[in-house]
Order: sequence, then structure tokens, then C-alpha cells
Amino acid sequence: MTYDETVTYLFNCAPPFQQVGGAAYKEGLSTTLALDRHLGHPHRKFPTIHIAGTNGKGSTSHTIAAILQESGYKVGLYTSPHLIDFRERIRVNGIPASKEYVVDFVGKHKEFFEPLSPSFFELTTAMAFSFFAEQEVDVAVIETGLGGRLDCTNIITPKLSIITNISLDHTQFLGNTVEEIAAEKAGIIKAGIPVVIGEATEATRTVFKKKASEVYAPISFAEDKPEITHSEPRGNGYEYTAERYGKLHGELGGYCQEKNANTILAAIEKLKEQGFAISENALRKGFTNVCSLTGLMGRWQKLMENPIAVCDAGHNIGGIKYIAEQLEAIRCDRLRIVFGMVSDKDIAAVLSMMPKNAEYYFTQAGIKRAMPAEELKEKAVRFGLEGNAYPTVHAAFRAALAESGNDDFIFVGGSCFVVADLLAALQKEQGWTG
Repeated sequence: MTYDETVTYLFNCAPPFQQVGGAAYKEGLSTTLALDRHLGHPHRKFPTIHIAGTNGKGSTSHTIAAILQESGYKVGLYTSPHLIDFRERIRVNGIPASKEYVVDFVGKHKEFFEPLSPSFFELTTAMAFSFFAEQEVDVAVIETGLGGRLDCTNIITPKLSIITNISLDHTQFLGNTVEEIAAEKAGIIKAGIPVVIGEATEATRTVFKKKASEVYAPISFAEDKPEITHSEPRGNGYEYTAERYGKLHGELGGYCQEKNANTILAAIEKLKEQGFAISENALRKGFTNVCSLTGLMGRWQKLMENPIAVCDAGHNIGGIKYIAEQLEAIRCDRLRIVFGMVSDKDIAAVLSMMPKNAEYYFTQAGIKRAMPAEELKEKAVRFGLEGNAYPTVHAAFRAALAESGNDDFIFVGGSCFVVADLLAALQKEQGWTG
């Protein structure tokens, strides 16, 4: 099979959650353990850092990987979902796994895994662990997919566990309260392994402390002794004032990044305690160059100037809260929002937070889970959000661009799949460099 045929096979053989939603969810670790045995337990061949949470996993994972790369380590990075190319999920020092590796892995092992009927994420996780072992990485940063306790990444015993935050998302699988969701995320806390909690409420703090106490895991809360004392926008990113480092430039934009930066700095100190050699210079370079070092996309990513166009992959209540606040603060002639969501999110809660002083371009990503643009438009009217519906993200973006003056501001988001569709379309357009 060619690479494209192999990826199509993976999507058809084990459809990813991003495509079909709950039908792709598979509880339990039995299949993961069977794949791991078959592959010779590759995850035992390199140290790991395990990251869970409702929001901020991607920014936190990529920045920590960037800092470790700048410190001279060969770093594996496993994240999800991908935006344009499947191989974005599996990287070493920012470079995706080769197409040949993906093809060879499936060809070599499909006779074994087909009878197991693994989920897409189970199969991808096994591929990532095998690739990192083959590449002899010094350390791998592993992001959970959904939850923690029963997430198939949870067979690892990391050097450090990180839980970024908790909000209501994937309630059909993880629970209907923040306490229930926190209990699932807390499943990555391992016996004797330090854990850093980025953000916590009184309710979730109790859950995390109880779990850590049960397994004698040293626990620290980044908010209790915040490293970041001040932040302000600089270019498309932020300039932070950090307790230990003074002025620190972060490449990533978005209001949420101050919380993420605080979590990252707390985690870096724990990694130093675990014996990782991380210099201040490496930390600064990691924060400043995270996108070029790791290939991160879709975090308040500026697409163009005149008019300014930005996309962000935030897609649930916790993520949209920060985006909505940031959009409300923008000063421009006209705010234009290209917006789409998937049907299994809390649509009403998200729409209730979105700015009313904007022109909306309702759209839908090219996946089964996408809410039809016309239906989203009808729901939005109830919240005072007005605009037209477009059948594709690219069509919606082009309409917004055609109607914009140089001093307007275009935002694209509501779903990581909306962002993915736009980035893929722009990549195909001659002359677009991102």
C-alpha cells in the first residue's frame, strides 16, 4: 500500500474518534496490552512524561518537548488529533514519523492486530511507542487521548505526570461532574511518581489529593506558588514575568497561555529534580520557538495580516471561555467569526459565551460529527448571533475575507476540525506559507 492508502486503511479499519465520535471509543486496556506484548513492550525502552487534562494538553506537551529538545535530548512527542497529516501525531525532535514507517508498521503487524479490532487510538499509540523505541529517544512526551485511567497511553510509568485542568467535556464517557472527570484524569497518577496539577478547583483538588495520597505520589499544584507573576501581549505571543527567570517570551498566543506557562514552569522544576539537565537558555528558546521546534499549529495562530486572521483549535467550554474573552477585547472595525462545531459538544453553552458584536460565518468541517451549518446558524440566533451559513470552512473563510476591510479581524474556530479544514485548504493554495 502507498502512504495515502495506508492512512485510508487505518481510518476505515478503525475510525478515529475525531471522525465518528463515541462509536470509536473503546474502554479498557486489554487490547493495548496485547499490542504492547506483541511489539515487545516498546514503551519500557525510554523514559516518559505523561500529560492529561481537558484543555492545554497540546500547548503544554509541545512546549515541554521544545524545551527538552533545546536541552540536547532526543525527544519523542505523541499528541492528538492531527490537523493536516496523520504523522503530526508522532514526532521525534519535531520531525514526523516517515511515511515509510507508517506503511511498514501496518503491513508488518496488521495480520496480528486485525483480529483484535483495536480502536484507531490504540493502534496509533502502539505505533508511536514502537517508533520511539526504534528511534532510541532519550525521553517521550505522551499526551492522553481521552480521560486518563482507561486511556491506552496509561500503560506507561512516567518520570512525571501532569494534569493541566478539568472542565466538562466528553461527559458521555468521563462523567457528568468535574469531580467524576477529575477522577478519570487522576488515573494517570502512579505510585511514587510526582504529579503536577496546573489548575484546580476546590472540588477537583480534593479528588487529586486523595488519589495521590492513596498511591504515595508527591503532588504539587502550580497555582499555589505561581511562577508567572504577570503577562502581556507581545506580537502574536506573550511576554511573561516569571519568578525565577524574569522576562520570558512565549511564542503562543491566546489568553489561556498564561495558565499553561505556569503549569509548564512548575513541571520543568520537577523534571530538574528528576535529573533532567535543563538550562535557562534552553527553556527560553523552547518558549520562544515552540512552533518551529515541534510543528505545533492552531493555537491562536496568525494566518495573515490586513485584515488580521487568526485560528484557534479551542473547542469546548473551558477553551472557548478564554477565546470569547479575547475576542471581546479585540479593537477593530468589524469582528468576523468563521465558526463551526461538532454535534456532541455543549453547543448552547458555547454559543452563549460568543461575542454578539460580530458577523458570523457558520460552517461545518468535513467529518460526520460536524453540526450542519444551517442548524448551527438556527441555534445561534437564539443567542443573538447573526450571520450566514456556508457548506465548507474554506467557503466561509473566503466569504469573510471578501467582505473584510484591512482593519477588520477574522477569527476561525469552534472546533479543531474547522481549523484543520482551513489549514489544509490554505496549504493547497499557491503562495500560502502560514
